[in-house]
Amino acid sequence: MFAVGYVHRPHGLNGEVSVERIADAGNPFEAGEGLVWILGDRRRDLKVSSSRPHAGRWLVSFEGIGDVEAARDLSGGALCVEAEGLPEAGPDFWWSHELEGWTCEDGGGAKLGTVKQLEETPAGPRLTLETPEGREVLVPFVRPIVVEIDRGGRRIVLDPPVGLMEL
Repeated sequence: MFAVGYVHRPHGLNGEVSVERIADAGNPFEAGEGLVWILGDRRRDLKVSSSRPHAGRWLVSFEGIGDVEAARDLSGGALCVEAEGLPEAGPDFWWSHELEGWTCEDGGGAKLGTVKQLEETPAGPRLTLETPEGREVLVPFVRPIVVEIDRGGRRIVLDPPVGLMEL
């Protein structure tokens, strides 16, 4: 399951909720789309009945959620999709699960490590690499450090600043 949005609070009295969208590709909140709401060990299948952008977030209505109390029960949960339900990624967008296991090399082709994860941090996206020696190295996933991404070859060419790979 992959989170595509977080439910914040009800909006109005008819079951609409304010959702922070966390996926930059496609629109996971199209009418008719199926989502899974998750909060802790609670899960609920939902079907979008309508959505619209509003003040930097999305206002989303779901089938069967018709009043403010039902909407309030969704607050704090994540809206998720299965991997095959993810919106298509644009040319410069990467799903975190997509990069796991990819090889990272320097410009000369020397292996720097294997991607363990891509995560979003307050400072921006960051790769966690496992080096050939078995150490973990944190690498900002930004240009100009990321020189090339070869989706077909499952490899990333990096130009890390001096000393980054030794931290």
